[in-house]
Amino acid sequence: MEKMSEKELHALVSLLEDTDREVKNHVRDKLISLGHEIIPYLEKKWETSFNPEIQKEIEELVHQLQFSLLQERLRDWKNSPDQDLLTGLWIINTYQYPDLEFDKINAEMHQFYFEVWTAFKNDLLPYEQVKIINSVLFNTLRFSANTKNFHSPGNSMLSNVMETKKGNPISLCAIYLLVAQKLGLPIYGINLPNLFVLSYKTTDTTFYINAFNKGLVFSRQDINNYLDHLKIEPREEYFQPCTNLDIIQRTIRNLIVAFKKLNEEEKVKEIEELLAIIEA
Repeated sequence: MEKMSEKELHALVSLLEDTDREVKNHVRDKLISLGHEIIPYLEKKWETSFNPEIQKEIEELVHQLQFSLLQERLRDWKNSPDQDLLTGLWIINTYQYPDLEFDKINAEMHQFYFEVWTAFKNDLLPYEQVKIINSVLFNTLRFSANTKNFHSPGNSMLSNVMETKKGNPISLCAIYLLVAQKLGLPIYGINLPNLFVLSYKTTDTTFYINAFNKGLVFSRQDINNYLDHLKIEPREEYFQPCTNLDIIQRTIRNLIVAFKKLNEEEKVKEIEELLAIIEA
């Protein structure tokens, strides 16, 4: 970022009051070129301004800078070797909650893991292990399906799901998956049409888990029946573990649907830009 003194920044922001649109656009471009580090300064200027028009200009600038930062983080995440799931979900989360720190969401996730870990026993059979996870997540911690507001954007925001304990199939599965993998269990995401579930998969044992239905355990035949009901031809990919990239992609697609239902066209366009980064 180009370094500017507070006095220079103050003079630049003051020019947003200029009635000449060309001057205003030049100032906006200059401020944006300074990068997200100037967001705290702009927020301070918003608080001290008594001009609603200037406040609106600053709000738009701050959002643009925050969104650029999100895009930058998402590109870096996509190019990272491990594509850590919690980090990816946190990045998407910052679209609605730009001030959310990763450490906060990580600490909360660790607390959920700790609750499960204290009740867990490694020497149990797979079904019994899953039964314990189900009991802690859905009975003790009281996570449940958000059937009342299924298409709410909040269902794709992990911090919101953690707070309300309500989510959609993919956000509930993500929490389950993050806890299970921290326990060292062979549990993976399964990307089904219209539904996201989990699989407990080893060389000897394979079964499926529906986190949207309190961890209901089901079989491959149940998936075949589900696909048959939807008149969809079974494909091997419907039974195989998906990647963290697939999970983030599906989360973004859910957000697009959510904002379309709310007629938030500007947000739809922005989320589509995020999807393009993931699909590039």
